[in-house]
Amino acid sequence: MTAVAFVVAIVTVLSSAWGAIAPLSFLLAAQAAELSDIQERGQLVVAVKDSLRPLGFRDEQGNLTGLEIEIARRLAEDLLGDPTAVVFQPVLNSERIPALLDGEVDVVIAHLGMTDARSRIVNFSYPYYLDGTGLVTRSFDIRAFTDLSGRKIAVLNHSTTIDIVRDRIPGATLIGADSYVEALALLDAGEADAFAGDLAVLAGWVQEYPAYRMLPTPLSAEALAIAIPRGLDYEPLRQAINQSVEQWTQEGWLQEQLEVWGLP
Repeated sequence: MTAVAFVVAIVTVLSSAWGAIAPLSFLLAAQAAELSDIQERGQLVVAVKDSLRPLGFRDEQGNLTGLEIEIARRLAEDLLGDPTAVVFQPVLNSERIPALLDGEVDVVIAHLGMTDARSRIVNFSYPYYLDGTGLVTRSFDIRAFTDLSGRKIAVLNHSTTIDIVRDRIPGATLIGADSYVEALALLDAGEADAFAGDLAVLAGWVQEYPAYRMLPTPLSAEALAIAIPRGLDYEPLRQAINQSVEQWTQEGWLQEQLEVWGLP
C-alpha cells in the first residue's frame, strides 16, 4: 500500500468522527497556531457552538453565551491576560475537527467528546465535563430508564444514541427524528414516551421546556474536552490548557459554571 493510499484509508475509517469523509488536505496541511503565535497575535480563535443550549447559544440580544463560551473567555484570560481577547467561530459538528486541522481555529470548545477515533487525529485537554446519553420525558409513571422497556423512545436518525439505547433498553421501540424540533413534536403528540440524547443537550431542553424532566441515571458517559492540534509544536499549548483546566477544577470555578448553566 502506498503512503497516499494509507492516508486515504485512515481518513475513510475515521470519517465517522466528522460525519463525512474529510478532504485529504486536512491531514496533510495543518496550519494551526502554536502558543507563541497566539500570544504574539494577542487573540485566541475558538470553534464553538452557537445553537446548543446551554453549552453555546445566542441570547435574546444575539450574543454568544453558555458554558463553553465562558470556558473560552476564561482560557483567553489565562493565556493572554484578557477574557475579551477571544474570537468565536461558530461551527457545525462536521466542521469542528476540519476547522482545527485546517488552521481556521486555534482550539475547539464545541461539545466535542473524547473518543479513540478522534484522539488519533487531535490531542485533547483534561476533560471539563462528563457528558453522556440521557433521557427526558413528561410522563409521571416513567421514573427510570428501566420503565421504558416496551415503550417508545424518540432518537435522532443516524446518531450514536441509537446503539446505546438498543443496548441498555432492548425492549424499547425506537422512533426516528431528523431534528430536536421533530423529536419534541413526537413527544407532544404522544407518539413517543421519551427522548434520548446527549445530557448537555437535554439540560438545555428541560430549561426551554420545563414540562419535561430528565431521568436521573444516564445510559452512557463521554468526556468533553478542548481539542488541540497534535504534534510537539503544540505541546506547550496543550500543557498550558491542562494547567488552566486543573486550576479551574481545584478552585471550584468549573463546578460553579456547571451549576450556573444547569448541567447535571
